[in-house]
Amino acid sequence: MPAPDRTSGREREPGRGTLSAARLRTGTPERAGLDPGPLRHLVQEIRARTEGGAGERMWAAGAVVVAGRGPFIAVEEAMGWAVRYGAYDETAGVRVELPPEERVPMTVGTPFDLASLTKLFTAVAAVQQLERGTLGIDARVGAYLPDFTGVAEHGVTVRQLLTHTSGLRPELPLYDCPSDEARLSLLRAEAPVTAPGPTYCYSDLNMLVLQHLLERLTGRGLDVLIRDGITRPLGMTSTGFGPCPRAAATEDQRRPWAKADRGMLRGVVHDENAWALGGVAGHAGLFSTARDLAVFCRTLLVGGSYGPARILGPDFVELLFTPPGLGFALDQAWFMGELAGRGAAGHTGFTGTSLVLDPATDTFLVLLANTVHPRRRATPDNGPRARAGTWVARAVRAM
Repeated sequence: MPAPDRTSGREREPGRGTLSAARLRTGTPERAGLDPGPLRHLVQEIRARTEGGAGERMWAAGAVVVAGRGPFIAVEEAMGWAVRYGAYDETAGVRVELPPEERVPMTVGTPFDLASLTKLFTAVAAVQQLERGTLGIDARVGAYLPDFTGVAEHGVTVRQLLTHTSGLRPELPLYDCPSDEARLSLLRAEAPVTAPGPTYCYSDLNMLVLQHLLERLTGRGLDVLIRDGITRPLGMTSTGFGPCPRAAATEDQRRPWAKADRGMLRGVVHDENAWALGGVAGHAGLFSTARDLAVFCRTLLVGGSYGPARILGPDFVELLFTPPGLGFALDQAWFMGELAGRGAAGHTGFTGTSLVLDPATDTFLVLLANTVHPRRRATPDNGPRARAGTWVARAVRAM
């Protein structure tokens, strides 16, 4: 049995001096180098906020959590419901539950609408082009997209798109445009509202512009770039752009709380702009399972390889995680809890999704929940995400 190298997250093969990116496999917490006690608390808390929750205490209709260290998955649990509600009653202000026989229980294999976790895959696709030398990190976007006059005239760079320092506003109402051409015209003309460079402003528009840049550069759609460059090589067979009929339900999407009137959504993208763009967008649109996302985390933790597949070289993975991070958020305690502080990287999604990977301890946490089912909250509750990260961090420290 190879002896684990905890620092790198890889295993040294007998008789060889190199390290190989071992595939994930299920193991006990102890085998993964984790204390089972904090991990039990992690599962109990999420279960209490799904299956046992009521009213404001109920965080989500259901959830799936996968956590591990090195090549071992130490926790893989599903709880609650993938589909629990048929509607939201605006007049009474209550969730309308489906009859028990019509509900769909959550399983560890349930796909979720990833929402903004899609941005991580767009970022990796961009960094792959950096590695190939076809794209420059500090090149001006206008060099690739001269017709995107808003960003071209202000000298926005690729790095600024990836770090949310372009000055672009958070979003545009593309969902209200009458045609694809009108949506494209609006995006092309959109100029930064603040000077590019000094100020962080999280914006979906950064990844939408980056999507157009990558598609222009390669002559391939973003869905193809992600499939051929990331998910297919890694064996992430449950990851892709929708529709995805088996996915956990999201929202009874109606005005005034939403931006479009679409009814109860399941298997089609929740984000209104991604929907208006046909379901494939740089900022949202991917569906995936917790196990597939654990593979994605594992790949990045070991420097860009998984088994025989390689999607990035170690230096370019390191570039992704160099402050302030390219696409990835770094050391954000509000959703990472005590995992934050030593270079942890991750992201959240509006539908209730999140992932964190911590190179310092070789750990990962994927927490997927349908928190907007059947209706989004006015203020998202990130407490369960942060506490989940804290329990994983304490499981490491306890060893």
